[in-house]
Amino acid sequence: MNLPNKLTMSRIVAIPFFVAAMLIPTGWPGQKWIALAIFVAASLTDLADGRIARARGLVTNFGKFMDPLADKLLVCSALICLTSQQRLPAWVVIIIIAREFIISGFRLIAANSGVVIAASMWGKVKTVFQMTMVILLIADLAALQTVTLAIIWIAVILTVVSLIDYLYKNRKLISDYR
Repeated sequence: MNLPNKLTMSRIVAIPFFVAAMLIPTGWPGQKWIALAIFVAASLTDLADGRIARARGLVTNFGKFMDPLADKLLVCSALICLTSQQRLPAWVVIIIIAREFIISGFRLIAANSGVVIAASMWGKVKTVFQMTMVILLIADLAALQTVTLAIIWIAVILTVVSLIDYLYKNRKLISDYR
């Protein structure tokens, strides 16, 4: 368990604390800032783990598999919390979660063929926009509502584009799996 993999796992460990900060009704106005701090800290581990792994030659199959999974768990947890608080339309969450299930299934097919599919550039950009969207939605600042709406749309578009990119680049795996 090298440092990048520990950072990835810390992202997963942070999720219950984040969800608790988002959903446990305390009536304390600073609660959203605690949730935001946890989400930002967890999101920053995503930047750090990949950079450290590549810079130090610590890229592993575990990391290639768990890093995107940790991202999915963190972002999907946040999206579900935000939907339950009626701060994000359900259709946005459905598109994002559907994409994640499709890619996860696709990765299982690839793994069955002995192939590990690492995150693509589109997938990484999509993750950055999804995390930015979550940060803006948690912060819920009136002055940034137009920016937040634009980021939501960009995140949805990138979600679809990254799905198409994954499927197209790896279409041979699908045809070979039949």
